[in-house]
Amino acid sequence: MSEPISWLVTGAGGQLGSDLHAVLRQRAGDTVTALGRAQLDLTDGAAARTVVRDWLAQTGDHRPVVVNAAAYTAVDDAEQDEATAHLVNGAAPGWLAQELAGRGRLVHVSTDYVFDGTAGEPYPVDAPTAPRSVYGRTKAAGEQAVLAAGGDATVVRTAWVYGRHGGNFVRTMIRLEKERDTVSVVDDQVGAPTWSADLAAGLVELGAREAAGPAVLHYTNSGQVSWFGLARAVFAGLGADPDRVLPTTTAAFPRPAPRPAFSVLDGSAWEAAGLPARRSWEEALAAALASGIAAEA
Repeated sequence: MSEPISWLVTGAGGQLGSDLHAVLRQRAGDTVTALGRAQLDLTDGAAARTVVRDWLAQTGDHRPVVVNAAAYTAVDDAEQDEATAHLVNGAAPGWLAQELAGRGRLVHVSTDYVFDGTAGEPYPVDAPTAPRSVYGRTKAAGEQAVLAAGGDATVVRTAWVYGRHGGNFVRTMIRLEKERDTVSVVDDQVGAPTWSADLAAGLVELGAREAAGPAVLHYTNSGQVSWFGLARAVFAGLGADPDRVLPTTTAAFPRPAPRPAFSVLDGSAWEAAGLPARRSWEEALAAALASGIAAEA
């Protein structure tokens, strides 16, 4: 029988953190500490380190595993607030990794924004990073800090995450379907939509493994689609006419931070590591809509 695990989830108030907590509550014998921004200030290095050290001191005979789901995710705001974004996305993951090195495992969540978005095929885990935004640069710095700490740590990049909690594209489309006759959505950005409940289950599976994982992995639901195609799928899944979704371009909706035109991540290393197969984004979206996300949007 595998040893019990003491889990620490950061970013517990976010959509992924909420799903992580839900998955972990089902694990008999393990303990879970879920911390939001109020309990773990990732802009304060000394305070953050103290929280982790105190938690490690209380893990007893349980194996310590931290899943870092906290991030500064306001992509446009980061363009004007690089200092805060760097602390949360770039420096704090390194603090966590350093405190855990030799003591426990870190599963750190990163993003497709570390790439330039100009590829024509899915990005493999060893593709060179070339971020084009403050958000992307700070997340890339966080990856480097985690890997430099030299402990039992895996960076898991994901993309286009949506869940039952918080603001996200799918919930926005559900709301707009009720409010508008038509909605215009960009058709020149392509990615792999990822249901946060699936991502949470995968991260827990990775964290629970007895053997250390690879340094970098990619996890999204499989397949690819444009935001326009995803919006049409949401409308269709609600029983609405998908032709109410109209295509437009990124240029028609200028934003402070550039968006990757191509965000598809190659997830083959995930399965090669013996982790559970990723279901398609279409299957995941159907499950999300069946779970009650529409009623809560």
